Amino acid sequence: MRKTILGLGLAVCTCLAVGAMPAVAAPAGERTGEAAKPAPAAKGASELVLDQWNDIGRKLTAMAEDFPEDKYEFKPTPAQRPFAAQLLHAAGSMYYFTDVVDGKKPRYADDPKRDELKTKAQIVAFVKKAIEDGQAKIKAKGDKGMMDIVDAGNNQMVPVYDLAYGLIEHSGEHYGQLVVYYRVAGLVPPESRPKK
Repeated sequence: MRKTILGLGLAVCTCLAVGAMPAVAAPAGERTGEAAKPAPAAKGASELVLDQWNDIGRKLTAMAEDFPEDKYEFKPTPAQRPFAAQLLHAAGSMYYFTDVVDGKKPRYADDPKRDELKTKAQIVAFVKKAIEDGQAKIKAKGDKGMMDIVDAGNNQMVPVYDLAYGLIEHSGEHYGQLVVYYRVAGLVPPESRPKK
């Protein structure tokens, strides 16, 4: 009798324990009879860098195309650069990435000269070209090339991806300053407008 009670008690405890375990759903394919879809492939290092490069490039290009040409010399305060010079600085610095990755000295010791880029159309074309050149360089390096070590100057040896992210961040900081130019000029930046 004692063995029966112990056996029954053990069976009840086992049933309670199994019943308390969380249910695990079968994969979608097993539930519906369809083949399970493979998980999307993870992005490689160059794709991740390119996504960020394209994002800041899109924002700078939108501003270059959108800001009124008659306000390209606008400054929020006398001590600041004009809008056009700020935009040229952000885009021109992208060559610090492409030129260094090519093992060359950066083409702009300072900023691109405004007297060589006088019109809005010239500046828009310059911004687009700087972004495209960076895109091409990132694609050409590929995932493996993102790990190559380059001389970023001042005895700083860095991986290509680190140099790229540094320039992306730099351009993003200047994008933030350009947002202030918009607001002080009484305009709404393209990214802040309601999406249609």
